[in-house]
Amino acid sequence: MNHRNRVLVTGGAGFLGSHLCERLLAEDSEVLCVDNYFTGSRDNIAAMLSNPNFETLRHDITFPLYVEVDQIYNLGCPASPIHYQFDPVQTTKVSVHGAINMLGLAKRLQAPILQASTSEVYGDPEMHPQTEDYWGNVNPIGLRACYDEGKRCAETLFFDYRRQHGMPIKIARIFNTYGPRMLVDDGRVMSAFMVHALRGEPLTVYGDGGQTRSFCYVDDMIDGLVKLMNTPHEVTGPINLGNTREITILELAGKIIRLTGSKSDIIHKELPKDDPRRRRPDITKAGDILGWVPSTTLETGIEKTIDFFDRLLNTEHISPLSSPGY
Repeated sequence: MNHRNRVLVTGGAGFLGSHLCERLLAEDSEVLCVDNYFTGSRDNIAAMLSNPNFETLRHDITFPLYVEVDQIYNLGCPASPIHYQFDPVQTTKVSVHGAINMLGLAKRLQAPILQASTSEVYGDPEMHPQTEDYWGNVNPIGLRACYDEGKRCAETLFFDYRRQHGMPIKIARIFNTYGPRMLVDDGRVMSAFMVHALRGEPLTVYGDGGQTRSFCYVDDMIDGLVKLMNTPHEVTGPINLGNTREITILELAGKIIRLTGSKSDIIHKELPKDDPRRRRPDITKAGDILGWVPSTTLETGIEKTIDFFDRLLNTEHISPLSSPGY
């Protein structure tokens, strides 16, 4: 009898996590989705609940977890500024204690474990584009530090477990990702711009809008995560995953207004503290090691995501939005 691959996904009811669970089920894996539903949603996993290979568990990974699995994807952490700054102490705890608990589980099981790290480890980068050997420019006591430094410490823990215990680890540094199932109120620029445009409300741009981001569609990101997990044990990363097409925030606002057919205006506000001026990954390693490059164009991805938010706004009441964070 063939043994199905048993996979744990922390944060599995979140934006990225739910898409990852779907991909793993499509590959005939058994999936255990673990989430405390702080930013995750049961709606994201509703279609999977009837699948006999899918199981869900409400759990906070700042506490130990005892399960039997073959692989672990550690995605459990709020990822948008509005959410990770809501309870910064808990954000640091889930990044650090959560990593310790998941690494302890992986050590006991001798299971490969993938850490969903972030481009935020580069801070406001002085190197452009950002390569994996760049150490970053991070304010350790700023408003974003709970997330930035929490993720940096998690990477430290992963490599120390590797050096000390020979653990099979993988680290993906995820750059801005978007797509269906983003939260309406997560404050991220892509979701905020789309929802405001669909409502005909003004789009808020910080500063002159000249700061840049590179946006990767969710399907491409999930493909990169799965490819990284399935590399040989000697491949650890960190590996940047993201799209290399760079766009200014002001250009993005104009593009979304055009694609939604909105009459929204653009308003400008003061630039937030520690907001990175530029963000674009060097994905040479991802191409060389994983054979991975994103294939979804920005226009195609935006159109698919607009369709999602358009349906969502037409089926439920959504409270007023906060200004976006990038």
